[in-house]
Amino acid sequence: MRVLAVGAGGVGTSAALIAARRDFFELWVVSDYDGERAAAVVDRLGDPRFVAAEIDASSAEAVADLCREHAITHVLNVVDPRYVMSIFEGAFRAGADYLDTAMSLSRPHPDHPYAQVGVKLGDEQFARSDEWAQHGRLALCGMGVEPGLADVFARYAADHLFSEIDEIGIRDGANLVVAGYDFAPSFSIWTTIEECLNPPIVWEKGRGWFTTEPFSEPEVCDFPEGTAPVEVLTVEHEEVLLIPRWIECKRVTFKYGLGDEFIDVLKTLHKLGLDRTEPVSVKGQQVSPRDVVAAALPDPSTLGDKMSGKSCAGTWVTGKGTDGQHREVYLYHVIDNEWTMREYGVQAVVWQTAMNPVIALELLATGAWTGAGVLGPEAFDAVPYLDLMTNGFEQPYGLREG
Repeated sequence: MRVLAVGAGGVGTSAALIAARRDFFELWVVSDYDGERAAAVVDRLGDPRFVAAEIDASSAEAVADLCREHAITHVLNVVDPRYVMSIFEGAFRAGADYLDTAMSLSRPHPDHPYAQVGVKLGDEQFARSDEWAQHGRLALCGMGVEPGLADVFARYAADHLFSEIDEIGIRDGANLVVAGYDFAPSFSIWTTIEECLNPPIVWEKGRGWFTTEPFSEPEVCDFPEGTAPVEVLTVEHEEVLLIPRWIECKRVTFKYGLGDEFIDVLKTLHKLGLDRTEPVSVKGQQVSPRDVVAAALPDPSTLGDKMSGKSCAGTWVTGKGTDGQHREVYLYHVIDNEWTMREYGVQAVVWQTAMNPVIALELLATGAWTGAGVLGPEAFDAVPYLDLMTNGFEQPYGLREG
């Protein structure tokens, strides 16, 4: 296996650090628009299997050229989702398989965004599924933690824990604190704005996908292992678009623990128009307001030594167990920032995201997972994944009843 990883930010760096401890690949190209940043990751590793390259992720042909130059078999997209389609297309042109952690962007309905569905997350990629399948190529989409591991949990629950599922609800919470900053998100603010300010989407059997108001349906989740009770709210996320395609159930939701302060900041950014991606003219320069916000905030990948606490990602499932009785479970993975900093020198949220595509790549390398077309994680058997995560990567998952 020869991997081109596009992006040398927090997730891209973490993926390289995790992969360096595995032996399933022969080459891993760390690429970034900033060649020096990519080179710094490679220098940090000191492993001859890793090389650095500069790349323009907005150009499908640039991605394809780099694939051809290094005889790449698998492209791992770990940059923000505005570049999904160019990287996706570049991998296809070069005859490589493709993985990402976030799918092609949605576009709200132009007239009734909270009443009618517009272009959904992943629509542009799924429209190409037959073409990828006809060429024997795999695009494994949404293979981070959420989406990604959360979808694997859903598959496992459907296959081994339930005979009938009422609801699959992804629930994400954390008690992470960043010292020295009044406001410092632990993940890409660009992506967080995209997820939280777009119309949230829900799926129900018989109704299909529909949108709601932002930050709707609040509930308090008592997350495990000391991550504490957190209020979670409905936001737009890929799991709701992926899970119903492969798993029989009655409802799919995604709820995220943000906190009142974070929600107030997001609402203010929206009110001021600073969530917009369309460039505006500033003293003769064209700049995206959202890019300015991201540039003004600290880089999440640099916050690890100032951060404390844990992050919990998981999947709540209700329905009838295999015995026909009512059952409710929460399958989850908790990561402690103190551990990721000590073991890898990176913060918890980006490490937790990065672990999952590396596991998936190893399963593809060994043949434990195979497929063609545009597929989500729930299209594959969950058992090899969870076995490798627990035993090979020493990251056990939890299962809480009730």
